Amino acid sequence: MYRLLSSVTARAAATTGPVWAGGRRGAHRRPGLPVLGFGWTGGLGLGLGLALGAKLVVGLRGAAPVQSPADPAASSATELPHEQAPGPGSPTTPAPPAARGFSRAIESSRDLLHRIKDEVGAPGIVVGVSVDGKEVWSEGLGYADVENRVPCKPETVMRIASISKSLTMVALAKLWEAGKLDLDAPVQQYVPEFPEKEYEGEKVVVTTRLLISHLSGIRHYEKDMKKVKEEKAYKALKMVKGTPPSDQEEELKEKGGDRHEKSDSQKTKAEQDSEARCRGAKPGKRRNDFEQGELYLKEKFENSIESLRLFKNDPLFFKPGSQFLYSTFGYTLLAAIVERASGYKYLDYMQKIFHDLDMLTTVQEENEPVIYNRARFYVYNKKKRLVNTPYVDNSYKWAGGGFLSTVGDLLKFGNAMLYSYQVGQFKNSNENLLPGYLKPETMVMMWTPVPNTEMSWDKEGKYAMAWGVVEKKQTYGSCRKQRHYASHTGGAVGASSVLLVLPEELDPEAINNKVPPRGIIVSIICNMQSVGLNSTALKIALEFDKDRTDQS
Repeated sequence: MYRLLSSVTARAAATTGPVWAGGRRGAHRRPGLPVLGFGWTGGLGLGLGLALGAKLVVGLRGAAPVQSPADPAASSATELPHEQAPGPGSPTTPAPPAARGFSRAIESSRDLLHRIKDEVGAPGIVVGVSVDGKEVWSEGLGYADVENRVPCKPETVMRIASISKSLTMVALAKLWEAGKLDLDAPVQQYVPEFPEKEYEGEKVVVTTRLLISHLSGIRHYEKDMKKVKEEKAYKALKMVKGTPPSDQEEELKEKGGDRHEKSDSQKTKAEQDSEARCRGAKPGKRRNDFEQGELYLKEKFENSIESLRLFKNDPLFFKPGSQFLYSTFGYTLLAAIVERASGYKYLDYMQKIFHDLDMLTTVQEENEPVIYNRARFYVYNKKKRLVNTPYVDNSYKWAGGGFLSTVGDLLKFGNAMLYSYQVGQFKNSNENLLPGYLKPETMVMMWTPVPNTEMSWDKEGKYAMAWGVVEKKQTYGSCRKQRHYASHTGGAVGASSVLLVLPEELDPEAINNKVPPRGIIVSIICNMQSVGLNSTALKIALEFDKDRTDQS
């Protein structure tokens, strides 16, 4: 009997492998071998084998019972807080040095995420953090599937919503670098199907550059131009009176929602409250995006050109270039521009980019394909009960909010952008460095704030080119110091997300011994809508930056 148990346990252990930062990832596993909350493949089989063996030993020899594993939904991590984790062939396997150096930041950030999750009632949240290009922590909290009690884990796939815009920007940037796309040419040069526009009787020009920064005047989900203009006038009046809009009024983003939950700080609460309303609603009677029918479209569109019929004949809400109006439909038009400029279907071109960036789990959201580790998505109904979100087809807005991904893939994307941004500063000290996916000057352009824009999830910043950017600033000595960072949040039916890049403040004198990327990347995805995550991601980034600084 003992020989049989030893054989079963050994066979289970042989299938396991630690999922440490920088180690094996779920994207490379064979389907059917999920990580079930223990942090390693086959952990459930090993756990059951050990539990069975322990019970039989108790029955046969009267040994002390072995405690069973904890609830897998509590936490599924690729880094364990006590710096050791079970591994193949031995009771414990030491954690890699990269992860062990951030135990304080991990513990603090985990506690923060637990509080955010509990306060908003989110079923599940997944977080990933990389430091200087190395993934040092990824963990899932709660459930990816409540009905079947499937815990969140680093490999969990969720909707990333408007982070899709930042992905689409890479396609536009590559075409611009190749000379195939003129950012300042009228869009009709590439998509003649989009009619020329007038504003108040004057012929106006919509360009790719204006579309990218939400300055085109094309509407978002709110179709009532009067409501949008009243909201803009209301905000402008408050600014003139010297009472700037609160965070809640400032962040009238496309996410929508009707949940107004407390958070761990005033800023996070304001972020969540404001993300619970859409941009452009009338003061005192705001309608959120989740009350707009277009968000729940079930129609499948074959291509981006076909999707244009949803809005192409609608009037512009503002004169192009004059005012910021966040618009996911603007990115639907950008997808059509990508198709015409590249000669490929939009999704085919994006898959080539994902392949280049090693983003193997990032795909467009479709209902029919079997997508391993895909989460379910949730919302609270009017009775405050957790329910599944209705079926939606996002084919009309893949470019602006229709991709699925994991925190690991988002970290890879963030690091590729950060490397491209910084590599020019290192070229003189290290000539052997490979080029970035985008040119340094392209990244500088993308991360330079654009006039007349707003960064709805952080009023300290401005919108740039498919990224929100906060610039470095310090007004008084020994007082608050504002760090430079770039981020984009996302909100979709049953989902919230954020990707934040905090570059290192490089010292030109001490750059010789370093290689890019240098900085902190944080990605968070959640299967609940209307959860403000940007300020949480920034706090986590600063925690890891502190530990990183202490080590240097």
